[in-house]
Amino acid sequence: MKTTFAALALSAAFSLPAAAQELIRHPIPNSDFPILQAVEVPAGMTTVYLSGTVPAMINQDAEPGSLEAYGNTEEQTVSVMTRIQSQLEAMEMSVGDIIKMQAFLVAPEGEAVDFDGFMAGYRQFFGTDEQPNLPVRSAMVVEALVNPAWLVELEVTAVRP
Repeated sequence: MKTTFAALALSAAFSLPAAAQELIRHPIPNSDFPILQAVEVPAGMTTVYLSGTVPAMINQDAEPGSLEAYGNTEEQTVSVMTRIQSQLEAMEMSVGDIIKMQAFLVAPEGEAVDFDGFMAGYRQFFGTDEQPNLPVRSAMVVEALVNPAWLVELEVTAVRP
C-alpha cells in the first residue's frame, strides 16, 4: 500500500498541468540582436498560427498599387505589425505572445532590401521596455509579393499565455 501511494504521489508531481509550465526563451549568447536563439514550448500550451499579414494602405491619396500608397519598408513593417497586434488582441493575446516570425522582404526596384528599415519597424514592437519578449525569427529576401507595392509580409506563431 505504501508503494502504491508513493508511486501515485510521484506520478502526480510529474503530471502538473501544462499551463503551470512556463515558456523558455533562449537569447543569443553574447548578443544584443533582438531575436531569440530558441524557444521551448511546454506540452499542452495552445499554439496559434497567424497567416501571412501584409501592409495596409497608409496614403489613400496615392495611386493604388504604388509604393507611395503603402510606404517604405519601415512604414510597411509598422503597418503589418499593427495589423498583427490587432489580430492577437482580438484573440485576447498580445505581441509579447509571439514566439516565431518569418519575414518576407522585397527590395524596391533597382535598390537593395532595406533591412535597417525593417529592423527600425520591428524594434518598435519587440525588445522594448513595454514589451521585452523576443521571438525566434527568419528573414528572407523574395523577388516579389502578390501586390508589387508590398515590401513586407510577416507570418507569426504565438502561444496563448
